[in-house]
Amino acid sequence: MKSIVLAATVALAALASTAHAESDKCGNVPKDKWMTEDAIREKAKGMGYDVRKIKIEDGCYEVYAIDAKGSKVESLFNPETGAVVGQDGDD
Repeated sequence: MKSIVLAATVALAALASTAHAESDKCGNVPKDKWMTEDAIREKAKGMGYDVRKIKIEDGCYEVYAIDAKGSKVESLFNPETGAVVGQDGDD
C-alpha cells in the first residue's frame, strides 16, 4: 500500500512540474513590454505562416496558422522577444 501511495505522489509531482514548466516558457513579462499582436502576426507571416488566429495562453502568444506546406500549426511566441518557444505537440 505504501508503494502505491509513493508512486502516486511521484506521478503527481512530475505532472505538477511539467505544468509549471509549460507556463514558464514565456516567463512573466509585464504587459507593457509585450510586442503587439500585429507585430507577432507579421513575425509569423515572415516565417511563411498564413495566420488564422492569435490568442494569449499561459503568458505566450499562441498562433494558429497554416504553414507553407498547407499543414495546420500552433506555435507559441515569447511576447517580449517574438521568439518561437514551442510548437503544437511539444511537451
